[in-house]
Amino acid sequence: MEKYAVPVPAIGENANPITRSHWKRSLVELNGKFKGHYRHDVSPLLMQSYSEIGAFPHTYHIQGGPCETHIRNSYSLFMINGATGCGIRELGVSALEFDKQGIYLASVTRSGCLTVHDFESLYCQSNQPALNPKEDESKQLLHISLSNSIDAVRWNPANQDEVACTSLSHNEVHIFDIGYISSEPTEVLRKRPTVTVHVSSVRKGLTDIALLDDTRVLASDTCGAISIWDRRAGDLPQTGLTTNLNSSLTSIQLNGDQCVYGASKSGFIYIWDLRGGRSSAAFQSHKEVHSSPMISLKLASMLNKIELLKAQSNILPKEIQSIDINPSCSNQLGFHLDDGWSGVLDMHNLQVTHIHCPPPPWLEETNADCPISLLRKPSWLPAHSVYAVGSSSSNGLHLLDFYPNRNSPCHVDYDELKERYEPCKQNKLITLSGRVTACATHPLNGTIVVGTLEASLLMISQKHLSWNKGDDDDKDHK
Repeated sequence: MEKYAVPVPAIGENANPITRSHWKRSLVELNGKFKGHYRHDVSPLLMQSYSEIGAFPHTYHIQGGPCETHIRNSYSLFMINGATGCGIRELGVSALEFDKQGIYLASVTRSGCLTVHDFESLYCQSNQPALNPKEDESKQLLHISLSNSIDAVRWNPANQDEVACTSLSHNEVHIFDIGYISSEPTEVLRKRPTVTVHVSSVRKGLTDIALLDDTRVLASDTCGAISIWDRRAGDLPQTGLTTNLNSSLTSIQLNGDQCVYGASKSGFIYIWDLRGGRSSAAFQSHKEVHSSPMISLKLASMLNKIELLKAQSNILPKEIQSIDINPSCSNQLGFHLDDGWSGVLDMHNLQVTHIHCPPPPWLEETNADCPISLLRKPSWLPAHSVYAVGSSSSNGLHLLDFYPNRNSPCHVDYDELKERYEPCKQNKLITLSGRVTACATHPLNGTIVVGTLEASLLMISQKHLSWNKGDDDDKDHK
């Protein structure tokens, strides 16, 4: 064995270490996990793989006849076709949400329909021929039509059989149990009566909802406040949060059990800390306490700090239609404005780090009459820092690269010359058959389901591949 051994000094004298760059794919296979940079490198391939694979029109029936959404949408679209778009906000799917396991999909319409779909069944039906795109209604878990419009829907994170809805037309939170097929909710939470001023009541309506756990429910309203219920204590809110401004809150998000983020119609983002400080009183007292936000941020002022953006555009306060926390990077708060702009607010340094400004609709001749006031609710892909946003000027869906690094094409400090030798990273616009109003992304496989102005559901994922046993037999013979 000694003749095969090499003396240690000889190794030290003649050793010339070979420096090679690691092969990323082999590291993934050995480690069994994907690092963030690797996910970002392959994200262009993921974006290119997405396309519309299924379309399901809302032609459902209740008690043998067409449901209210089918009737109202068909009539309203006929009346506004070619007109100014009056009443466009009252049409289509208003919100979508998957449960935390991705088994069920809840969809609500502004005409008052609540539908709970079995996702696996819906995905399998997307492989049917295009001549028969209808959803099998017998596979739905729930389909009810209510008397009022529905503007927001959320699953109970502690009870996957419960789904909560709110509406701009009343001050109530309706909670339904999907095990009971009934148009009557199993529980109703009511906001305290509004004060009457000069014989005219204050604007009513709840804009968004969030469930902290099985007992505590939060709902924002059109008066700039958030009501908080403890379901064990009664059907009236015990505490609340306020913005100190009479401006409608349009969207709220929970960052675990620590903070509440709220966005307003006047262009502000508010933060309430639930762990302590001034806003902690909301969870320490059983009396009706209204706590002020810990931080309030004017988004237009933050956008004006971006020199290149300020030099090209006149930035004014805009309505923030939606905010969403990135599931793969919790300090990224995605936002979407009513003019079609989308971006990211870094909650660590309280700065806008990413921005996407699509061309205005009037630049596209084919969509000059397209209403830009349409409400849109985007969604994050679960693991790639990609933001799915409905187009403001066409029938399409933007997939925006909001990766938390300067090599993201949407980063405010992105340098095209510096990144020219890197793999091409860019956003993608997927052409669809309908106008997007809301998005939801499957929490595990990244399939995107969008609701449209026509109240239909479109499924966006990788195309189905057909397989024939004869193909493998031919390969075996060869």
